[in-house]
Amino acid sequence: MDIRKLQRAIIDGLEDVKAQDISVFNTSHLTALFDRVIVASGTSNRQTKALASSVREKVKEAGGDIVSTEGEETGEWVLVDCGDAIVHILQPALRQYYRLEEIWGDKPVRVKLTTPNPFGGAHASEPMEDEDDEEEAPAAKPARKAPARRR
Repeated sequence: MDIRKLQRAIIDGLEDVKAQDISVFNTSHLTALFDRVIVASGTSNRQTKALASSVREKVKEAGGDIVSTEGEETGEWVLVDCGDAIVHILQPALRQYYRLEEIWGDKPVRVKLTTPNPFGGAHASEPMEDEDDEEEAPAAKPARKAPARRR
């Protein structure tokens, strides 16, 4: 399956269940195992499970395969392996703690937005105007931690 088609199916599945702060990263230069890492947040165990289910459904509808799903028992961090793309769906506290964007995020993929995302990130329901030349957004600087305050 074409990576752009797979990416759009995944993002559509995430958008359908109102995922927050969706980020897409090109990882083809880091590993030969997969080409994309997609990170999104869900606000509860129930929502993260529903997001994973929606992603699986959309990928299968688009003709893709799901290799495996991990973490649905607890729902705090669910990983959906779609072959060429890995989807991490985390609750905000875990996402902030593990900072997956710092590991995989040196090449964010610029995608066309379908709906405004008040939390930042990107949506990919529509193809880029020129799909032959995939554009990448400049790497964002990691956020700095605020110093601990003394009482």
